[in-house]
Amino acid sequence: MGDISKDINSKFPNNRVKALLNILYTANWISSSQNEFFKVYGISPQQYNILRILNGAKEPLNVQVIKDRMIERSPNATRLMDKLYSKEYIERLPCKHDRRVVKISITTKGKDLLESIPNSLNNELFKNLNEQEAEQLSNLLDKMR
Repeated sequence: MGDISKDINSKFPNNRVKALLNILYTANWISSSQNEFFKVYGISPQQYNILRILNGAKEPLNVQVIKDRMIERSPNATRLMDKLYSKEYIERLPCKHDRRVVKISITTKGKDLLESIPNSLNNELFKNLNEQEAEQLSNLLDKMR
């Protein structure tokens, strides 16, 4: 089992500092794991998040709605969507009444990609926690925010 003190070879002035650095260290570990996992599929974790948002919505969404729903608020969401568009995973649907408004929809190719990606990443990331511990961790993080 990991120990932040040993992992980064450091001591902490108190448990709050240790907890904060542990959260940041763990977030980076999760991010690295996700990047490696999704690399095989030619997308980033943020692009995966966009595809899941669109797939779950069951209808085309405005870009701002997608940005608001993203787990990781990304200032480059438009660029992420441009890449998904170039791979034909999403399509842009211009509004007939207002040319400034564009809605985004997931394509069949995008849905097929989502279906091809197994849910094994979450299982791997949480393999050392049982369901009750995962709930406790989630509750503590909610409480912190």
